[in-house]
Amino acid sequence: MLDARSPNDRSFKVVIVGAGFGGLAAAIRLKQKGEHDFVVLERGDDVGGVWRDNRYPGCACDVQSHLYSYSFAPNSSWNYQFSPQPEILDYLRRCTQEFRILEHIQFNTAVQRMYWSEEHGEWIIGTAHGEYRGRYVFAGMGALSDPKIPAIEGMSHFKGPIFHSAQWPSDVNLEGKAVCVVGTGASAIQFVPRIQPIVSTLYLFQRTAAWVVKRGDFAITRNTRERFRRFPWWQRCARFSIYVQRELLAFGFRHPIVMRVVQMQAIRHMHASIKDTVLRRKLTPHYTLGCKRVLVSDDYYPALAQPNVHVVPSGLERVTEDGVVGSDGVEHKVDVIIFGTGFQVQDLPYSHYIYGRDNTSLADVWQGSPRSLTGTMVSDFPNLFLLHGPNTVLGHTSMVYMLETQVEQALRLIRRAETLGVAVVEAGAEAQKRYIAWVDRKLRGTVWVTAGCKSWYMDKTGRNASIWPSYTFVYRSRALNFRPEDYEFRQPSKQDESA
Repeated sequence: MLDARSPNDRSFKVVIVGAGFGGLAAAIRLKQKGEHDFVVLERGDDVGGVWRDNRYPGCACDVQSHLYSYSFAPNSSWNYQFSPQPEILDYLRRCTQEFRILEHIQFNTAVQRMYWSEEHGEWIIGTAHGEYRGRYVFAGMGALSDPKIPAIEGMSHFKGPIFHSAQWPSDVNLEGKAVCVVGTGASAIQFVPRIQPIVSTLYLFQRTAAWVVKRGDFAITRNTRERFRRFPWWQRCARFSIYVQRELLAFGFRHPIVMRVVQMQAIRHMHASIKDTVLRRKLTPHYTLGCKRVLVSDDYYPALAQPNVHVVPSGLERVTEDGVVGSDGVEHKVDVIIFGTGFQVQDLPYSHYIYGRDNTSLADVWQGSPRSLTGTMVSDFPNLFLLHGPNTVLGHTSMVYMLETQVEQALRLIRRAETLGVAVVEAGAEAQKRYIAWVDRKLRGTVWVTAGCKSWYMDKTGRNASIWPSYTFVYRSRALNFRPEDYEFRQPSKQDESA
């Protein structure tokens, strides 16, 4: 435990980077296994990761609450079928307290550099507050942590506020203002309906139309919450039911022809709120549903139908001192610019400061196309477990399920190394190649690679390096029933040479 250590003792068996869903899952499971020799390095001043940072109006989860939570920490008190951001953040804070993880967390400690010391068989982690050392590292930085704001001509001259939805200022006042929103992704369709009633004018710059389906959210009654509290098995049944329903969606992603049925439902959903045929044409995508992230909302289309909203079907080309200019050359006078342009997922920031066995960074190894073995380990990066790594993103269900699976796989690999009496575990290069080839074969014919769109799922080489191409129970089976021969279990090589 940290409080039992000397202030200068910064060597741990396990270092966890990030206190979001992934990092906290690793910390809790370590503690449940009786392991207390670990530290969590968190760059922010609170736990929660993306659920701490994203505080924009209307921020909520797209997966039902009972599934978007830890299997080992069920919450009977969810107030809504789809939880809003404050409830999810409170849940993570509560888990941190109940499992006594807070004493292991070092807040305001951003990792600046990590490199593997083969001589000592450990990772050396550089921060502004000094170095930490760990035999094993759980990298829980996530893929949706660093906002992406495009470089647009003239932004530095704009006189009003400019911000990303993930950095929403607590003191911003949009009432009566003319607002420009750039992007129509998962964040924008949540905050646009919230700000539309209070702004004077809203210009929504949409480069590509998105498919939007009904959300179907509802409040969970007090009687239902009480039933879940009194009968935990009832809640487990509800969770399993949601899981099964969502796994059925994966069939559609794998067989694009099935998506035509869902597309018809999405079009009916649009037509129910949008009566203007010109606006309908602007909002109708020209690719198969599922190629990009499917968006869920009950109030997005009604908001766009309001007279103070103008959908501009283009990207933002230029910013002036008091306005914005689209590709059509028309200038719109605005007071505020909000970017809902997503995150840096194609060039993951952490890949540039993690250096492996031959002192080469992940970014240099990946060359714009992230690859790994089960999304968790990368060859030549020993004892490093990526959480939310390559090809683990989901288009149909809860990412928490994948994170728990990755943590459990890492714990089993560590346990096997300890059983063998060695200190190092590493993904085999050939096993990694075979795995990537298998993933690529599974992706063939799926909606993610054949549906005619450009999405953030695709890397710089045109490969889908983000999405898991099958059912989550298939991933869990492959990850937890790993073949030991696909990994190298050994002592640090320089220790072998000196023996």
